[in-house]
Amino acid sequence: MLLQAITSLVSGALFLNPFVVQGDIAGTMRRFAGHAAFVQAGIAGDIVTALGIIALAAVLYAAVGQRNKPLALVALGFYILEAGILVVSKIAVFALLHISREYIASGDPSLETLANLALAAKDFTYRVHMMPFGLGATFFYYLLYRSGIVPAWLSLWGLVAVPFVLVGSVWAAFAASVPPVLLALAIPYVPFEFFAGAFLLVRGFHIANRKDLTL
Repeated sequence: MLLQAITSLVSGALFLNPFVVQGDIAGTMRRFAGHAAFVQAGIAGDIVTALGIIALAAVLYAAVGQRNKPLALVALGFYILEAGILVVSKIAVFALLHISREYIASGDPSLETLANLALAAKDFTYRVHMMPFGLGATFFYYLLYRSGIVPAWLSLWGLVAVPFVLVGSVWAAFAASVPPVLLALAIPYVPFEFFAGAFLLVRGFHIANRKDLTL
């Protein structure tokens, strides 16, 4: 949980997003071409994030699968889908990087259209990957709450906060902007994975009694 939260934050906030100049695709391409190593590091970081998502899903399935195996399998599938879409979104970033290099080398203005398409594809697929996450996380947090292997307040924190992330991701993918109130409601989830990961790293799951983890 800590791994995928940290790598996602670092790859997006440090290695990709700072190089996007809103409303200036030529400036964006110049930044991408001039910081190719950082862009490639961001791509690698999100691939590691995708692997972390799958590993996290496997751990959660192993922990709560006996509570409700069909629902846990659905949640596992959503997490794998999330990881797959995240990797696909990096294809658009890779394409944008190569278009940017060609633009710097040739100065061909027609490449601006291709770059805009690649940037739009990157943004859309990245937002879409949050949708299966929101569904899978809701199911897993519900099963964590039912299983009792983590404190109830911890699983309820995730269970209450993650639906706003799901709604926000749908809104962001298909609308021009997300209402400020929805952004504010999604804020409580931001520290959740960092805190929950650190908490579970120290405390672990309470699985002394597995008799209650039955279908």
